[in-house]
Amino acid sequence: MPSAAAINPVRLELVKNAIGSVVDEMVLTVVRIAYSSIMKDTMDMSSAFCDRHGRLIAQGLSLPLHLGSIPDAMDAVRAEFGNTLQRGDIVITNDPYQGGMHLPDIFMFKPMFVGDHLLGYGVLVAHHNDMGGRVPGSSAADSTEIFQEGLQIPLLKLHSRGVPDQTLLKLIARNVRVPDTVLGDLHAQEAACSIAERGMLELAERYGVEELERCFDALLDYSEREARRIITSIPDGSYSYVDHIDDDGIDPTQPVKIAVTLHVKGDELTADLADSSPQVRGAINSTLSFAKSAVYFAMRSIMDSDAPNNAGFIKPIHVLAPQECIFNPRRPGAVAARGVSGFRLIDAIFGALAQAVPRKPRAAGEGGTTSYSIGGIDAQGRFVLFREALMGAWGGGYRREGVDGVANPAANISNAPIEMVENTAPVRIERYELITDSGGAGTWRGGLAIERQLRFLGQRATFQLRSDRRKHPPFGLHAGRAGAGSNNLIESEDGWRQLPTKFTISLAGGQRFRHTTAGGGGYGDPFERSPEAVLHDVRNGKVSAEAARREYGVQVLDAPWRIDEAVTNVLRRSAHPKK
Repeated sequence: MPSAAAINPVRLELVKNAIGSVVDEMVLTVVRIAYSSIMKDTMDMSSAFCDRHGRLIAQGLSLPLHLGSIPDAMDAVRAEFGNTLQRGDIVITNDPYQGGMHLPDIFMFKPMFVGDHLLGYGVLVAHHNDMGGRVPGSSAADSTEIFQEGLQIPLLKLHSRGVPDQTLLKLIARNVRVPDTVLGDLHAQEAACSIAERGMLELAERYGVEELERCFDALLDYSEREARRIITSIPDGSYSYVDHIDDDGIDPTQPVKIAVTLHVKGDELTADLADSSPQVRGAINSTLSFAKSAVYFAMRSIMDSDAPNNAGFIKPIHVLAPQECIFNPRRPGAVAARGVSGFRLIDAIFGALAQAVPRKPRAAGEGGTTSYSIGGIDAQGRFVLFREALMGAWGGGYRREGVDGVANPAANISNAPIEMVENTAPVRIERYELITDSGGAGTWRGGLAIERQLRFLGQRATFQLRSDRRKHPPFGLHAGRAGAGSNNLIESEDGWRQLPTKFTISLAGGQRFRHTTAGGGGYGDPFERSPEAVLHDVRNGKVSAEAARREYGVQVLDAPWRIDEAVTNVLRRSAHPKK
């Protein structure tokens, strides 16, 4: 048989793009027919195709942070069912301790057969509005064990030979607060898996199973070569960085250590997380599969290649985290808010990589998406549940400005439009804006923070929110300044009062809440930023005239909005700190 290298490169490119279209169509199918805003508008999901050996061949649209979890979950499916799966079967799970991440993320796996030959599996993982538990939304950071977080679904067959398991569906419906929404979203996932099956079988018919599987091998080889090439470009050595999470959701006075050491030797890289905090009481513990995702994403972000995200890419990258570390908790540790730990790990890896390849990583972004849920009684006396993820900003990078008002690149999802939020939930959005001076100063400025204020229009509700980066704001790189910290304010009879970064509280009718994300860190010495760029920021409200003088040494005069070059040059020289 000819080797994978002998495959026609044009055909390989066609197959790569065709598989990519199949897995992308899975996500778009869910967006078209799902019930919840978290799927339709935010697109908190990811799709993939794995071959018959369980190897990840292609990942679709949406969350890069699901990349590492899918292979581990796929391994768990194959260990549980072996070669017993048949045409029409669909396997479901949300168990964080069997390859999953947290309970709201439900995985579906559909085996695909050409005759009696197993071609592979369509996989879709999606975040559901609720999985039961003590707090609506099932993602509270102040839970202390997984039993408080909701319904655990072990590896089970949701469909057997095309027949749905009505008992399992009834069990799920009885344990969640919004059964119509959850079941509707589950059916959207089922439809997406069927779309994948149809698309991959069409490819098998077009190219033949043998040729298609040779292409799978070639794609894995290609991604592995590219990953090894990038790792080889990093000087051999060990690079360490320590960052912190403000708290674990239980004890607001105790920061949580996130430490990584990258060991680079030739074309292999190992991320050692052993010096990070032990497993904590709160729900910010991260499963090992999610920690792997964070490492894979961070490495992928410095690649200058279009190689697909697949099992070949992750082959030369290794992750070490001891049992009962925050990145490898023991059951029944709570993991619902594991996102904040994954995002912080990415920041720490960027801090380590900046020592080795200083021009490739960006400074820290806003610290990851802010997640909140409101579950309660609306003005008409009906129970409602709404979940949203708020996006913030990217840090600055070498010759790259920080980006305002976008998702963390590891999330790749979007803020829900105000009109959709107000149409779905009993809230009114009263403020949604970028915050002046929140981006860290630098030769390339960090992205601005976002502030969102809402008023609850129902009768009463439980309000849960997970955020971070207040006490430990996003760091800058190479003399760049840190971004502004995050904030949470709640309206009370005595005015506005501050809340912790992670909380669960009660909301009364008419009560207002304001959340401000952190701003991105800056990159490079602020006094190397051009006066013209500073003037542009002042004109656009991103930097105040006072901050322009204080942070950049640039005096911006009043109308007609110009920079006095003589004054500017004197201030820039006299105000620059001594090196």
